[in-house]
Amino acid sequence: MLGRPLVASVSVVLAVGLATVVSLLGLAAPAGERDTTIAARPAVGRITGVRQVERPTTLHPRKTCDRVAHEFRPRAVSIPGVTRRSWIVTPPRDANGIPGVPPLTDAGKWLFAWDRAQGTRPGDPAGNVLLNAHTWPDGSALGNRLLAGLRRGDRVVVHGGRVRLCYRVTERVEVLAVRGLPRYYTKDGPPQLAILVCSGRRLGPGMWEKRTVWFAAPLKV
Repeated sequence: MLGRPLVASVSVVLAVGLATVVSLLGLAAPAGERDTTIAARPAVGRITGVRQVERPTTLHPRKTCDRVAHEFRPRAVSIPGVTRRSWIVTPPRDANGIPGVPPLTDAGKWLFAWDRAQGTRPGDPAGNVLLNAHTWPDGSALGNRLLAGLRRGDRVVVHGGRVRLCYRVTERVEVLAVRGLPRYYTKDGPPQLAILVCSGRRLGPGMWEKRTVWFAAPLKV
C-alpha cells in the first residue's frame, strides 16, 4: 500500500512510474505499481536491520510498560496479533511535502515509515507521531494485517533502543481519499500515534479508494 499520508490542505496522488498528480483535500493517494501507503515513489531511506524483519505472530504482551520521561526516536513497533516486531525507517518527505514510505521491496512491505519532518516523537507532550505502512493488492503486506487485525482498544508498543512506550488505540477512522483527514497532521493536540494505510477498493496501480487511520494514546504507567 503505497499511498501517501494525508496532506492537511491539498494532498497529492502520485502513481509510481507514471506520476499522475491529483489534488485532494487532506490526503495523498497511494503510488506505485505494488501499491504502498503514502508515497508515489520508493523513498530512499536508511534501513536498519532489514534481515531482522519478522513475520506477524501473536505477541505475548508484557505486563509492564516503561515510564517515559523524555522523547525518543522510534525504532520498531509491536502489535499483538499483527506483528511481533516491525522495524521503522525514516525516509524524507518528497518535493510536495508528502511523508515518505518504506521501500517497495519484500522487506519494505513489513516496515513502518516514520515522518521525522513532523517534528513529533514518542514521549513528546503534544502532537501526532506519524507512521505509515504499505497495503498490497495481494494482501501480503503489513497494511493488510493492520486492516484485518487492529481495532479500538488494542495495544501498540513503540520501541526505542532500551525504552518502550505503550499506546492504546482510541479511534479507527476510514475516509474517502478525495475527502482526506487533515487532523492526521495535528501538532498541538494530545500526544498520540497516527498510523495510516490505504484501504477500500483498489482503483488502479497506486490508486486506492480510501484511507484508514488509527489514533492511539500513550498508556499511563
